[in-house]
Amino acid sequence: MKLPHGAHVAVVDGSRFIWLSNIGDDVHPQLNHLGSPDLDPTNRSQGKMRHSITTSQNAGNDLDEAAHVAAAADWINHQAMTNKIEQLVIVADKRSLGELRRHYHLELEKRLIGEVGKALTNHPLTDIEQAITDA
Repeated sequence: MKLPHGAHVAVVDGSRFIWLSNIGDDVHPQLNHLGSPDLDPTNRSQGKMRHSITTSQNAGNDLDEAAHVAAAADWINHQAMTNKIEQLVIVADKRSLGELRRHYHLELEKRLIGEVGKALTNHPLTDIEQAITDA
């Protein structure tokens, strides 16, 4: 996948959220770490629904992870709705990506240029750049 200069990249999992931008060109991305936004993971609306169908001992952790991903989606939606991003690629493990998709706002969907279904929050930026290029 080509990543246009200036495009943003959100790298998300159940506990981490990394916000990046491409300062390179379309073919050779060079990601710049913009930070890890402060999130309000107290939105447990998704977790409450899942609690009724979750019977494992890890249900509490699953709820926390779903709440974190929902909070990340809310933050990204806000960036799209306030015109702070024009193009976006989401990189997330498959479980988190599925949860994120449930929360995409129409404005975010208009700006979404790609998704990469891989767990890369604990990888160096070069691995993330390569995963996007390979997608």
